[in-house]
Amino acid sequence: MDRSFLDASIPDLVAKLKVEEKISLLGAPSWWNTTAIERLAIPAIRMSDGPNGVRGSSHFVSTPAQCLPCATSLASTFDPELVHEVGVFLGKEAKIKSSVVLLAPTCNIQRTPLGGRSFESFSEDPHLSGILAAAYVNGLQSEGVSATIKHFVGNDQEHERTAAESVISPRALREIYLYPFMLAQRDAKPGAFMTAYGRIWGVHCSENKRLLTGILRNEWNFEGIVISDWYGTYGVDQPLNAGLDLEMPGPPRWRTPQLVLHCLTAQKFHFRTLDQRVTNFLTFVQKQARRNPEVVYGHGVERTRDTPERRRFCRKLAADGIVVLKNKGGLLPLSARKVRQLAIIGPNAKERIVSGGGSAALKPSYIVTPFEGILAGLPQGLSVEYEIGCYAHKYLPTLENDLATPAGEPGWLCTFYSHKEDGSLSEPVATFVLLDTRVKLNDFLPAGLTPTWSIKLEGKLTIEKTMPFELGLTVAGRAKLWINGQLTIDNWTKQTPGDFFYGQGTVEEKATVDLTAGVGVNVLVEYTNTPPPDGADEKGEGRLSQPALMRGVRLGGCEKIDPEEAIEAAVSLAAKSDAVLFVGGLSPEWESEGFDRPTLQMPGRQDEVIQRLAEANPNTIVIIQAGSAVSMPWVDSVAGIVQAWYLGNEAGNAIADVLYGVVNPSGRLPLTLPVHAEDVPAYLNDRCENGKIHYREDLFVGYKHYQARNIKPLFPFGFGLSYTTFSFSGLTVVETSCNAEEFGLEINVAIKNEGRVTGSEVVQLYVSFPDIGVTTPKLQLKGFGKAKDVAPGATRAVSIKLDKYAVSFWDVERNAWYAAAGQYGIHVGPSSVDLPLQTTYILQNGFFWVGL
Repeated sequence: MDRSFLDASIPDLVAKLKVEEKISLLGAPSWWNTTAIERLAIPAIRMSDGPNGVRGSSHFVSTPAQCLPCATSLASTFDPELVHEVGVFLGKEAKIKSSVVLLAPTCNIQRTPLGGRSFESFSEDPHLSGILAAAYVNGLQSEGVSATIKHFVGNDQEHERTAAESVISPRALREIYLYPFMLAQRDAKPGAFMTAYGRIWGVHCSENKRLLTGILRNEWNFEGIVISDWYGTYGVDQPLNAGLDLEMPGPPRWRTPQLVLHCLTAQKFHFRTLDQRVTNFLTFVQKQARRNPEVVYGHGVERTRDTPERRRFCRKLAADGIVVLKNKGGLLPLSARKVRQLAIIGPNAKERIVSGGGSAALKPSYIVTPFEGILAGLPQGLSVEYEIGCYAHKYLPTLENDLATPAGEPGWLCTFYSHKEDGSLSEPVATFVLLDTRVKLNDFLPAGLTPTWSIKLEGKLTIEKTMPFELGLTVAGRAKLWINGQLTIDNWTKQTPGDFFYGQGTVEEKATVDLTAGVGVNVLVEYTNTPPPDGADEKGEGRLSQPALMRGVRLGGCEKIDPEEAIEAAVSLAAKSDAVLFVGGLSPEWESEGFDRPTLQMPGRQDEVIQRLAEANPNTIVIIQAGSAVSMPWVDSVAGIVQAWYLGNEAGNAIADVLYGVVNPSGRLPLTLPVHAEDVPAYLNDRCENGKIHYREDLFVGYKHYQARNIKPLFPFGFGLSYTTFSFSGLTVVETSCNAEEFGLEINVAIKNEGRVTGSEVVQLYVSFPDIGVTTPKLQLKGFGKAKDVAPGATRAVSIKLDKYAVSFWDVERNAWYAAAGQYGIHVGPSSVDLPLQTTYILQNGFFWVGL
């Protein structure tokens, strides 16, 4: 293959390109690949999602991948070195998926735990978010894979995300929402930025020149490319003029020759603008091709990495992010000395929950469920029994593990058909064996299909227990389900809009059938991409009549249980056990891109079950799988609470390691857990109204709000328990420079392990600003460090460096950062509400600065 592009002059290439070729480069031919120009030996490069693993280039037939913990779990480690290793790991994962661009990390702010993508973001705190984002980017780019930091900026909730204007004050925009992107650009220089869907200052981010050119390129000296979020481009000339280099996905809707040439001739933008966008793009592609020639010029085959060493890394990574929130009477770690009979209860115990939903989701190479991990690590002399207690799913669980194709292979058979002129089906166009009953058709279709088409999905469903079995069919398009030739669910003729597939699909239509253990039934789903007749849905709104950007169908099913009987069985088991592990929380159907959570409550009857279990057995430990906060009305009744986040493939093993004390927990909360939804700073201001989302909490996001309003949280920012205890002492402050550009302080502290087991402690440093008549949060995290693996009785020194960012706020009148002269407070401790060490620093001369 011709590799002359690697040494080509970009200006010479731009001069040789035809106008139509230039236009094609600024769009894409498909969902994941850029455009190649064979005439000039310009190669295509491939991108892939996402933040917690590299999916590869197909939702439809995904190559299995390692699934890492979600961003809130990574942030709970407070460990930039470990997050750097995550970036390195994902860089290697990307290259075996033939990708040289990863659409990650997400470093938006968790201003509300109800945000649908909160699990993708690191924290409510901009400093923690930015430092960890930089570590992630540096690790990733050390492998030659470009990061695409996202979503720039203000995509902090999902409600009406493509239309909403985030109305943010200038200070809050700079000090909270732009801040983590700024730190990442300063410390890591991401190769690409992805624009947010919504608006800032009334202008969509993808066409916001003040944001993309004024701040990103001119002020921060960004030299990479700016990419739209998928379908986040809304015009032709405005994004080109603003600085958006690449419209995604392809085929483009806006950057077509007809539209772009029309705007050129109307002088809506100029040829020099087109050339600048092409120059940026080709410079980026050349850089990635030079760093990864064997990938870019390779065969494009995607593979899966799975070795014992990689599994050990993921297991450690997952365990390090777990936060123990309560441990009454030292019940944890569990051992046969404390407990003989253990009850495992809860809807997530045996479920394969490893990630949130949406673009972060992938097909994991393997999964260790909590039940499997707890059982595998069970100490000798400890026995286990299980009851489900209640269900908590939004959609019925997928069925791929219980299906076989007509030929007897695992999974089910998918056959594509074109439509003839009379609407009947053609001969089969293509067939595939799918190992997932979530069938997404947005980024792949076989060649030769007509504009409207159908698929048939066939398999034999066999279960191990005789039971009434509830089936559910959800669709973006139209579908019907037959069992043994009998129409069982019709989600074709009439439809009810739902939030399936980023809000483009239906609710789940359900039916119950009686199944016999070991006796298979024939399953047939027929799907078409055509809208319902006359565009009418059940509500008469016609919402589903428009051609969907997303196409797909989902089949789920499980035993239909009697809710009361399930609770009684769980309570009975708890009463006769020495301790209870309840494994619950959320799932990718509840936390996902495309919609926000409606409530802080855990779904189903989980809260009721936990309370009844605790009444039956006070030694109840609750393990929560969720990407953000949930309410805990039973907090005072249980003995233990473990915040387990979404932990990836190794979820079960990591949970077991913490429960049994193989790992001494050192995770600390990267967000505040509220008692009530009404306590959340963004309460009443987290939805779009008349095209606007008002960020009325302003600077007081997360712990800053709770401290300012004197509201006691359920658990504070930075909190977490260990199986040992630590003391803090010896706080010193050394001024390394007072020069405006090189301002620096070094803060030193000694951490002593006062307990009996080796452990790690997070050192958090908060700064209070002098009162100069400007409203400022009481405390702001400006530095942190980690004393790792401190032996019993040993002392570890931790040094934290502060720079000009630590003493500066955004001065609105000067449009610059300002470090005011005066006395600054330095507060150090293990959490935002436990700061035993305090001192002051006096800045003699204030200074302004701009840029980085």
